[in-house]
Amino acid sequence: MLKLYGGARSRASIVQWYLEELAVPYEFVKLDMQAGEHRQPAYLAINPIGKVPAIVDGDFHLWESGAILLYLAQKYGKQNLSPEEYAQLTQWVIFANATLGPGIFVEANRERELPRLMTALNEILGQHTFLLGNEFTVADVAVGSILAFTLTLLKLDLSIYPAVMNYINQLSQRPAFQKSIGGR
Repeated sequence: MLKLYGGARSRASIVQWYLEELAVPYEFVKLDMQAGEHRQPAYLAINPIGKVPAIVDGDFHLWESGAILLYLAQKYGKQNLSPEEYAQLTQWVIFANATLGPGIFVEANRERELPRLMTALNEILGQHTFLLGNEFTVADVAVGSILAFTLTLLKLDLSIYPAVMNYINQLSQRPAFQKSIGGR
């Protein structure tokens, strides 16, 4: 059975959300981050960087939430994607981790980046139900989780971006979201 390693309040909930969406059986291995379990040799053998999340799927170990999401999409997803479609998924997952997250969560960036990022996302989400059209994908897990954290952790007011707010509300009502991020 696939094992997902994470802490009580960690990005592992993003991976957990996608595992729930895919209905992949998994075991959540909750590490006591305060006690430093993520820095012990047993966990460092899985992720030498000592951060969470990480997965073990058989003999395969993988860390970094974006890489894990893409792996899960490719291995367990039900979509048969062209290289171009897979590249678009990858683009959004990288965007979530490399652009959206730092643009919102790094306070020095927020004033400059938030309006630019939210305006573009509001326009895109005003045209489609999900990022890549009318079908929920791993791209929505990656971007949607960052947007949900924006509301819950930072308490930012995004009401001037109605399509973004509608998207967050729509995603937060999904049962898999409720079992993972929504249950925090």
